[in-house]
Amino acid sequence: MNAKRAIPEVFGFFLSLGRKTGKTRVFALLGLVPVILAVVVRVVLHGRTGDMAAVFTEILMVFFLQFYIVILALFYGTSIVAEEVEGRTLSYLITRPLPKPAIVLGKYAAYSLLMFLMVAVSLSLSFFIMNAARLADARLYLTFLSYLGVLGLGILAYTAFFTFLGTLLKKAILVGLVFGFGWENVIQYFPGSTQRFSVVHYLKSLLPYRPMGGGGSGVALLLFRLEPTSPAIAVLMLAVIAGVFLALACWVFRTKEYLYEE
Repeated sequence: MNAKRAIPEVFGFFLSLGRKTGKTRVFALLGLVPVILAVVVRVVLHGRTGDMAAVFTEILMVFFLQFYIVILALFYGTSIVAEEVEGRTLSYLITRPLPKPAIVLGKYAAYSLLMFLMVAVSLSLSFFIMNAARLADARLYLTFLSYLGVLGLGILAYTAFFTFLGTLLKKAILVGLVFGFGWENVIQYFPGSTQRFSVVHYLKSLLPYRPMGGGGSGVALLLFRLEPTSPAIAVLMLAVIAGVFLALACWVFRTKEYLYEE
């Protein structure tokens, strides 16, 4: 079977399988945290100014950008190969008439879509609850779409990197934790071009900035010490990151021999 036919087949199978797993249920429940927070804050801020809602909207974006999409991408990305090895189902997959890269690409696409749907539902509920007083403002929906687009790009880039780690290392999740919650959280505050050696730098460069008091949502905390890359270059770099690490993951998976542990 050629790759063009194999990728959709793998995608459909693992999308259906992935949405029924305990891992997906746990992460979907985790996505309710910002929704609950938004409800609580909305009740507390009843009758208050829009600027206060903007501050808490920004706090929600910190949760999504620097925690939720990273933890999702880490556990789904590193599991693309690891779950087959640990479940001893890898031999079944590779003995089918499927090109090995199609397995990686199909599972990557399925899990990326699954993650995006969880993020989209969580962000939609929390964002519009928090900004319920501004639902008639068209700019609010443009801001929401910008946020959702940035998070989608983040899912693609982070998942590609963690997929590569998962094909290469046995303890990929530990390395991924250090990268996602160590390197990514520290390097973004370094001055100069050093910031560009992180995924989050390019994601933050795409965030819509609205000064407080100007009727926007504001992302001042997220952009603290950011020396942004132009939006076009940021999108290009995220695409390059995703493409390069996916290609490397496919190459490693095609050439490496995976052994089951006793």
